[in-house]
Amino acid sequence: MARYALALDLGGTKLDAALVAEDGSVLAASRNRRPTGRAATPADLESAIAETAAHALARLPEDAEFVGVGIGSAGPVDVATGAIHPVNMPQLHGFGLADAARRAVAGVLGHGDFATRLRHDGGCLALAESWIGAAAGSRASLSIVVSTGVGGGIVVGGAPIGGASGNAGHLGQMVIGELTLEELASGPSSVRWAQGEGWSGETGEDIARDAAAGDRIARAAIERSAALVGLGLANASTLLDLDVIAISGGFSRVSDDYVDLVAAAVRRIAVLPYAQATRVVRSALGDEGPLVGAAALVLR
Repeated sequence: MARYALALDLGGTKLDAALVAEDGSVLAASRNRRPTGRAATPADLESAIAETAAHALARLPEDAEFVGVGIGSAGPVDVATGAIHPVNMPQLHGFGLADAARRAVAGVLGHGDFATRLRHDGGCLALAESWIGAAAGSRASLSIVVSTGVGGGIVVGGAPIGGASGNAGHLGQMVIGELTLEELASGPSSVRWAQGEGWSGETGEDIARDAAAGDRIARAAIERSAALVGLGLANASTLLDLDVIAISGGFSRVSDDYVDLVAAAVRRIAVLPYAQATRVVRSALGDEGPLVGAAALVLR
C-alpha cells in the first residue's frame, strides 16, 4: 500500500498544497494554491487551508495509506505549539497553523488519526534537498532560497537542525554591516539598489533581461547579490562545516551563472580550507522542494 502525506507550504504570497508519495514524488493532480499576502488574516488562512486541503485529499488514491500532514511555513515558527509568527504577514502572528491544518484535514477524512508536524519553510527545503535533491548523500548541507526574501535550512546526518526553538537556518536575517542579508541581496533589494544607480527597470525579471542585453548596472546588481550571498554562505560554512550548499529561488535564476558567482565568492571569502571546499550547487528540486520537504516531516 502506497503511503502519502499532505504537504502545506505557506509563504508570503501563497499557500501551496499537494499530496506527496513516500518516494518524494508530488501527485500533480492534487497540487493547488491560494493567495496569502501581507494583509492576510486568520480567517483568510483558515479558508485557504480548508480549500487547498480538500482539493488535494479528493485526489488521494483509493488504496493509499494517509500518514499525516507536513507543514512548512514562513517563520519564525513555534514548533512546540504549532503557531507561526511570519515576518511578512503581521496579522498571522500567533496563528495556530498546525491545529488549523489538523482540523481541516480531520474534517475531510472524518477522523484525526494522523500525524501533524510543522517546520519553517527553509528547514523543509533543506530536508527535501538532502533526501532526494542536490544534497542527497551529504553529511552536512544547507539550502538557501534567494527570491522575494532570503531563507534557508540546515540538515546534518539526514536530520533537520532546528536549534532551541526550531528556527535555525534563517539566513536572510543575518546582519552584514548594518543591514540583513535579505535587505541587501534579495530580488527586491537588488532592484532598489540598481534603481539607485540609475537603472530604470522595476523587477527582477527586468534585471535578468537587461543584464542579458549588456546593461552594466543590471549586471552589477546580479554580481553584487551573488557576492553578498557568498559572504553569508562562507560564514555559514565556516561555522557549520558544510559539504554541500543548494541554492534555489526566483532571483537565483536571474542569470545562468548566478550560482557559479556565489560559489566563487564562497571560495574567495572563506578563510579555512574546509569551508573553501564546500560545493555550491543549484537546487535539483525547483519549486516542488518546499512541498517535498514538508511531506518528509511525516513520511520519514
